[in-house]
Amino acid sequence: MPPTFIKKILAPFKRPTPRTHPSQEVARVEPTHDIPPPISHTQSYHLAPEQGSELNIFPNARRFTIQNQHISFGPSKSLFDYLSPHIAAGAAHNSDERCDAPKCEQETRIAVQDEILGWIIGGDDHGDAQPRKITWVTGPAGAGKTAILGSIADECQAQGLLAASFFFSSFSGSASRRSKRCLVATLAYHLQRHKSLQGYGDQLLSVMAKDQLALSQRLEDQAETLILGPLREIEGGYDRSAIPQVIIIDGVDEVEAEQYHDPSRQEATRRNEDDQVQILSILLQCAKDPAFPFRILIASRPERAIEDFFTNTADSHTLRIFLDSKYNPDEDIELFLRAKFSEIRRRFRVSSTWPSDDAIRWIIDTASGQFIFAATAIRYISDPSYIPQQQLEHILCRLSEGDNRGNPYGALDRLYVHIFNSNPNPKLAVAWIGADRRNTTTSYLQTTGYASLKLSRERQLTSWGTLLP
Repeated sequence: MPPTFIKKILAPFKRPTPRTHPSQEVARVEPTHDIPPPISHTQSYHLAPEQGSELNIFPNARRFTIQNQHISFGPSKSLFDYLSPHIAAGAAHNSDERCDAPKCEQETRIAVQDEILGWIIGGDDHGDAQPRKITWVTGPAGAGKTAILGSIADECQAQGLLAASFFFSSFSGSASRRSKRCLVATLAYHLQRHKSLQGYGDQLLSVMAKDQLALSQRLEDQAETLILGPLREIEGGYDRSAIPQVIIIDGVDEVEAEQYHDPSRQEATRRNEDDQVQILSILLQCAKDPAFPFRILIASRPERAIEDFFTNTADSHTLRIFLDSKYNPDEDIELFLRAKFSEIRRRFRVSSTWPSDDAIRWIIDTASGQFIFAATAIRYISDPSYIPQQQLEHILCRLSEGDNRGNPYGALDRLYVHIFNSNPNPKLAVAWIGADRRNTTTSYLQTTGYASLKLSRERQLTSWGTLLP
């Protein structure tokens, strides 16, 4: 055995210890201060740093070596990934699902459209200290509310004024357009697309990354979390005059309540009116918030619960537009009829003298300001399976027999009766009219026995979609 002093001399020249097999190899760390314990080679990491952050595994470590580690990087979840299961794509004003939705005929409904656009661009002219940020367009069934809002949405998009839109529809094939559950997520998605709302999308993504159950909350909390919260965070960081101005919501009266109660328990069934008023409440909640920069255009029938809400809760924040004779519906109906009869003449090669002015005037008078009557008559007359002159004569003869006194929908009822009786497929005709459960022909269905015909909802929706003007 060499003396101790010889060992010290030879120590620097000592052969290194043989390397172990890779399967036994571990990390060698030479710390200068406290660091995490050695890491085994068997560990792997999949890192997806938050947007805008730096990747730093050991922020205080120096002069160390990690061997045989496997670290992979993956993309973080996008905002669309979070929102897409909760978006009603078909509810947008320009969705493919609404490709056949009614729009105002050129040069019709000018007065009411000008009034609405004037409010969107310049606000109300009531001189109030707090301008009214909500306009409610209302009127009976068939008055043209959806056509007007669809045309307004198109014009606003063309002018860069449309922030978001949602068109509810009780006869839509998409359940998301018949219920409240996709409203807030859809509006939030529409808002984040606007570059002028600088930072809104980033704030929304941050919220969703932190709370992925935000869209499972009640509607009021969704509005606070996904719309108002992010808008407050970016308030002052964008030019309010450069952003879109209006959010358009149509068909609130067509929302159907979803039931969440346990059927085995005796609980009150949630009514459609409950969800409809809840939607109006969150829209008012948004409109009243100082960080919310948009106006809200809403359309619905004057159902009792909705009327009560705007009268008792939102009156000081709301302008009302009731579609009545003030907006000259007869003149607009005449323009509509003449334009459509011109199309029919070209398609069927009918004489330019058809129809007579008396026939057109008779339809106008019978319609009593209801666009749905004129539109339904045109759809019936233009059926490619029949001769349009004969179809018009059928309508004129059948409807001249009745009396509309005391029933503004009397002529429409008789028109539907004629469609029932003349259609070779009565179930199809019943499906067309029965798809709208609130239609005024319900009493006729009951008294004639047609109400006993049962059709699936899918069949009703399909039939309605092919026949409804």
